[in-house]
Amino acid sequence: MKIRFPVSSILALLMTTVAGAADLDSLIADCNDCHGKDGVSTEKDIPIIAGQSYVVLEDALLVFADDSRPCKESEYRHGDTSRAAVTMCALAARLSEVEIESISEHYAELPFLAATQSFDEALVSRGATVHDRNCEKCHSEGGSLADDDAGILAGQWTPYLRSAIEEFMSEERAMSKKMAEKMKRVKAEDFEALLHFYASEAQ
Repeated sequence: MKIRFPVSSILALLMTTVAGAADLDSLIADCNDCHGKDGVSTEKDIPIIAGQSYVVLEDALLVFADDSRPCKESEYRHGDTSRAAVTMCALAARLSEVEIESISEHYAELPFLAATQSFDEALVSRGATVHDRNCEKCHSEGGSLADDDAGILAGQWTPYLRSAIEEFMSEERAMSKKMAEKMKRVKAEDFEALLHFYASEAQ
């Protein structure tokens, strides 16, 4: 026996699917207006999100939505830049769980394109040593792998990474006990060398 579905039901399903895709396109466009085309930021204080793992992206959005991470107000950098400044916490709080999942899936499937930035060759070797001793276990292959689910560090914007370190060290941003123990062992000048190492890894 053939099961027949009313044409009206099929049309409603198609319209819902199309509307959902349009809504996602709108959300992605809004994300890109700060994070750059396809999530490849051209702004030094805004992270590259393309190619980060689904786990990292989803966790970040959920933490922002819960207002559990520092949220600095930021102007839109692309598109209609006359829009009022926003925070990631405010934006994430508007998203449904399904939208957070869809956004995370979208950017996780895109390639990570490292930022081209200057670095001090004299600090790179020292930074590599600091990384190998304190970071490699979670951020393997010089912090270049998305599959670690720990965030790609190699090629990420240095100013953004510097602000993230400051947030961790001031305890404004939560981190695991293991990570906290590691970071306490790193001297301020070694953090700077570490940043130059990550910048060099992308070249």
